[in-house]
Amino acid sequence: MRARVVLAGLLVAALPALAEAPDSSAWPVSRTDTGSATPIAATVDAALPDPAAPDGLAGFRPVQRPAALERTLNERLAYELRAAGIPGFVPEDAAVAIARSQAFAARSPLAVAQVLRPEVRPAAMVERVMAKRRERARGAVCGDISLQGEAVGYVPGAVSGCGVQDAVKLRSVSGVTLSQTAVMDCGTAKALKRWVEKGLKPSVGSYGGGVAALRVAAHYACRSRNNQRGEKISEHGKGRAIDIAAIRLRNGDELSVLGDWGGGAEGRILRQAHKSACGPFGTVLGPNANAFHRDHFHFDTARYRSGSYCR
Repeated sequence: MRARVVLAGLLVAALPALAEAPDSSAWPVSRTDTGSATPIAATVDAALPDPAAPDGLAGFRPVQRPAALERTLNERLAYELRAAGIPGFVPEDAAVAIARSQAFAARSPLAVAQVLRPEVRPAAMVERVMAKRRERARGAVCGDISLQGEAVGYVPGAVSGCGVQDAVKLRSVSGVTLSQTAVMDCGTAKALKRWVEKGLKPSVGSYGGGVAALRVAAHYACRSRNNQRGEKISEHGKGRAIDIAAIRLRNGDELSVLGDWGGGAEGRILRQAHKSACGPFGTVLGPNANAFHRDHFHFDTARYRSGSYCR
């Protein structure tokens, strides 16, 4: 009961204030003078100091540099760029950025001394690159631009069991040239690519400048295994094999299977390259396999239930 009496008293005390409340909400109005149609913004602009006034406030607003001063600054900037050894024509915006970065670098030893902007390639260079790409695309076989050569198609065998259905004549693999064009099927060509990229190149590394070419000892040939009478048809006779006698390096040297298989850096590289072929190829043979392979590696894509055969 007492709470109701207190609440009623508060309402009675507030009645005079409510009677004096505005009829509408206090919304903001347009910033104009009440006596004229001139916007207040224009009045503010008129009140700002004149940039050209001789009252010490001329620098209040930035003004455009005189043309003579602009030319002088540009000439001095060009001189400083030439003195700094920056060759060629530099656009004005790039030149300003370079000058600012050099000035900042002079104050901070951790700053970048020059803005790293890529230069536009000359049109002649672009055309040479595109022409080379078109040439490589025309020379691609097995649907892979890394395999360069020409399609041959069906190669008939002289005897039963020989021949290749969709043969290609390969001349380079992933930039590594073959000493002679090698006839094989696409499965063998792709296995050779995997070995070159994942096995051969990492095995050689930068030794002698890296891999340049492979000396091919044999590829497709309709013959028996190891040219022995009475043996089964070799994988060479099916377009599934290639023999490598040496690895040619970019400095002109060769890693010969016959001469370098033993110790030393060359021997270690050859053994690693031979080992890395086990996987991409089904059969991997070398000097440790038998006397028939003392001077070359034999790689073929025959598959066995027990996995790759590597010796």
